[in-house]
Amino acid sequence: MAQDAIEQLGTHRLVPVLVLDDAARADGLAGALVDGGLPVAEVTFRTAAAEESIRVMAARGDVLVGAGTVVSVDQVERAVAAGARFVVSPGLSRAVVERCHERGIPVLPGAVTATEVQQSLELGVSTVKFFPAGTAGGAPAIAALSAPFGGVRFVPTGGVGPSDLAAYLALPCVHAVGGSWMAPRDLVAAGDWATLRAAVADAVRLVNGRRRDEP
Repeated sequence: MAQDAIEQLGTHRLVPVLVLDDAARADGLAGALVDGGLPVAEVTFRTAAAEESIRVMAARGDVLVGAGTVVSVDQVERAVAAGARFVVSPGLSRAVVERCHERGIPVLPGAVTATEVQQSLELGVSTVKFFPAGTAGGAPAIAALSAPFGGVRFVPTGGVGPSDLAAYLALPCVHAVGGSWMAPRDLVAAGDWATLRAAVADAVRLVNGRRRDEP
């Protein structure tokens, strides 16, 4: 079922937010994510390579691939055609949400105010993206916002790093956290899979509350 993809994000607790400039790097990056213990990818529609990168990763069958920075109905259609299993939008667009519902694909719209959360609920969405988390109040803002919306789950993204990851994950209302620090654009462009694999493994250890020297 479509909602299963969202539940899987909650299982992994961390969603790598990826920018690819060359689809030829997509398979290697996917391999680094899998080998690092985090078979999840949100490929942002910020570059011309996004659509093909999603297609390449989805074809592997071992990565939960979604499309990020989706701001139009056309991008929804392209993401679904490429094999994306979930859609993430930086803001709340009724058109985007409704088309995702029509196509049977789960969507995480951006919501950082009570009004946006309420509008998301009215559109049948109870898991939202909190973006940009770092400048929108961080974990304290999410905790406050969750008080009147007890059934809403948040996926903070934007400005999140290793230093504040634990603060977000400690909140019961946080379903998962999105971040790009474990797969920076320059390392992806360079195809440095060994360094990326190690960075991903470190990120997984952080989520699990373990140090690098622990098993």
